[in-house]
Amino acid sequence: MTEHPTTYQVQAQCWTGGTARIIAGNQSLAVDTGWAVEPSGAPGPADLLAGAFAAGLMKNIERSSTLMGFTYQSATVQAQATRQDTPPRFTELEYRVDIVTDEPSRRVDVLHRNLRQFGTVYNTLAAACDVHGTVTAHAPTS
Repeated sequence: MTEHPTTYQVQAQCWTGGTARIIAGNQSLAVDTGWAVEPSGAPGPADLLAGAFAAGLMKNIERSSTLMGFTYQSATVQAQATRQDTPPRFTELEYRVDIVTDEPSRRVDVLHRNLRQFGTVYNTLAAACDVHGTVTAHAPTS
């Protein structure tokens, strides 16, 4: 039996002057698509790419929580995408995950390995640019 690929769909609309909106799921998000104008304050395409990467890491943390019984209170992800102009492309994506957990360091290392190995967005971007980062555990406070 062959498995059918999972598909994802969003709808986007833009207007003259760089105003745009993306609809994904039941949410609508303003997007800055302006060119040679003042930034609107809305995220642009590169921000959304870094955000999708961070969301993928967080989803995989939750996946690991369920599948390997990894317990955590919270996680914070910082992601930074670096691009070059010629040819236009992303060259690097660096991340930092700070996770509040009582898990031993070996289990945190397994979590990090799982983030790298089983992340769909991670693996897609790693095929196109250098992706690297850290996962640091912090003990819960009372």
